[in-house]
Amino acid sequence: MKTKFVLRLSGLLVGIVLVLFLSIEMGSRHVFTPRQDHSSIQSPLPSASLDHVPVSTPIPILEIAAAASLTTPEPVPVETPLVLFKGQIEHIFFHPLIAFPELAFDGDSMAKGYNDWFVTVKEFNKILDSLYRNQYILIEISSLYTEKEGVVRPQELWLPANKKPLVLSIDDLNYYTYMRENGNASRLVLDENGEIATYSMTPQGEPITARNNEIVPILDDFVHAHPDFSWHGAKGVIALTGYEGILGYRTDQRDSPNFMNAKEGVLPVIKRLKETGWTFASHGYGHLDTAKITLNRFKQDTLRWKQEVEPLIGATSIYIYPFGSSVLPEDSKYQFLMEEGFRIMCSVGPVPYLAFKPNSVMMDRRHIDGIALHDQRSRLLPLFDSQEIWDSIRPGSGPK
Repeated sequence: MKTKFVLRLSGLLVGIVLVLFLSIEMGSRHVFTPRQDHSSIQSPLPSASLDHVPVSTPIPILEIAAAASLTTPEPVPVETPLVLFKGQIEHIFFHPLIAFPELAFDGDSMAKGYNDWFVTVKEFNKILDSLYRNQYILIEISSLYTEKEGVVRPQELWLPANKKPLVLSIDDLNYYTYMRENGNASRLVLDENGEIATYSMTPQGEPITARNNEIVPILDDFVHAHPDFSWHGAKGVIALTGYEGILGYRTDQRDSPNFMNAKEGVLPVIKRLKETGWTFASHGYGHLDTAKITLNRFKQDTLRWKQEVEPLIGATSIYIYPFGSSVLPEDSKYQFLMEEGFRIMCSVGPVPYLAFKPNSVMMDRRHIDGIALHDQRSRLLPLFDSQEIWDSIRPGSGPK
């Protein structure tokens, strides 16, 4: 009898100890917060190389820790599979936006040119919305190829499923005198928050700083609101001449007492553009027709660009032909461009075109302007419907 009592008492004590142990163990698990629970897990950063097949690694979360938190838990990352893109690659380009249509379409000698070659702010905003709805995603033009020991090869392009790559470029973002007088902005500046904005004179003669009347700040804000519209932060290519300076600063007047002021004004703008995903291209110094000028004049023009503009924006491998007037790889002018470090040469064409040569790349761009909106609706339908884009403030009839 005594033995049975001892055994029962021993069993009871063991049970009590076990219950206490489990209570302590469970209590200790409940004191973990989600921050502590995730401290040993490093979230992978996006790969900067597009020839790598990324692997999605979801962050594990302990359910018991999340349940104990009184705050809203951080969302669990959703896996986004990447696929190898094998279709055509779109490249579209614009000129600076018409910020003040009443000056662009005022019936003077420049009005027809503005109706033909420019788009309004309203049209550009609608185009962005359409491109986003149609699953386009901005990419760096340099991600299309690799170069090793002078040999250029295509580079595989891995993108989120269902996304279509898009290269965007802007020609003549120099703000020539005629632009400032006919409805464009005057220059790019940094606003009070250190972000890219425009400085302009309104038709009423009042100076304004704005972020809603030019491609760069509009696209910056759009990507901020829709990060999936940009792959690895890519924005676009800014193609610059040099004969009236760059970005609205008279950096061409090197002997002027104001040259240093112009240089010191533009450098912070260039720095911020690069920081926010923009790249630069040569558009020739004097905006000359490559196919028509002599080889000697072409060399002089290219070297002057490299002497005056390249020190400000840095080296670039992108050459964008003025007027879209290109030459073939066998041409001496093409060979000279390669000698000067250019590897991707961009012309103008009605449909996507991308060709790889042994030591260079040739790419066509679609011009997005009044002529394209009016005459090329069917060709542009993969991107947008120009009937939906057309700004009624334009003179003349709408798209065909």
